[in-house]
Amino acid sequence: MKRILLPTDFSDTAYNAMCYAVQLFEKEKCEFTLLHTYTPVTYNVGTVADSYSTFELLEVLKSTVGQNLDKTEELLKGKFKNPNHTFQKKGTYNLLINEMQDLIKEKNIELIVMGTTGATGAKEIFLGTNTMYTIKNVKCAVIAVPANFSYEEPKEILFPTDFKFSYKNKYLSFIRDLCKTHTSKLHIFNVVKEETTASKNDMMMDFLDKYFEDNFHRFHIAKNKDLQEAIVAFELKNKINLLIMIHNKHSFFENLLFKPVINKIVFHTQVPFLVIPSEERMMN
Repeated sequence: MKRILLPTDFSDTAYNAMCYAVQLFEKEKCEFTLLHTYTPVTYNVGTVADSYSTFELLEVLKSTVGQNLDKTEELLKGKFKNPNHTFQKKGTYNLLINEMQDLIKEKNIELIVMGTTGATGAKEIFLGTNTMYTIKNVKCAVIAVPANFSYEEPKEILFPTDFKFSYKNKYLSFIRDLCKTHTSKLHIFNVVKEETTASKNDMMMDFLDKYFEDNFHRFHIAKNKDLQEAIVAFELKNKINLLIMIHNKHSFFENLLFKPVINKIVFHTQVPFLVIPSEERMMN
């Protein structure tokens, strides 16, 4: 059984991500945990705080959150009616990242699915702040679902990689199972510089070729191209439904996602994005 965490702020974006998760794992037994964290500051209580004690205020918030979680569960069950799926609910007075880290250990969570509105403004970045912070601080996989993304079965999956990851990464089997369930085509994509010799990647390519031998997969090598532009161009040309990357610390991944890009060409995918922690990050 898969154990999946669904954080929510009760927005349309969060609900859309939940719907994506339920549909993505339609054929599998799953336990979904709906999570909402809160503090009085979060709710901008203002003058209400003056008329309630701290304890009374927290009780009011607890009751409101509980009702909203119940409503969310009812909406998901009513819409999808899947006997393979069960739901747990957790509303708690805590910081979101701290609660997620606790639940990952407590419930053996293997995946977080959350909505993201992306970024706007002059200093554009790929993902919203909460999503980026989650990816950087949790030790499990995260799927970021763009706001207003209508569910598409992941028939075409893009996996950009520099091949610098461990053979032992447990999430490789997660990718393989995902491809099997959805009969997906896995596009393994690498951009090399002129000075890079192909032989450096041959061992990992051979490993992946055998690992995914029962899944349709294809290697794509681009030379001397800007990685951001190459990924976006590939997405559009091949109608990609899901983007996957492994988060290696101090790797090209960090350069892509966690540094502001102040120009007109911004790496901004319009499809769900599965981020897998490296073996090193899961061990630390």
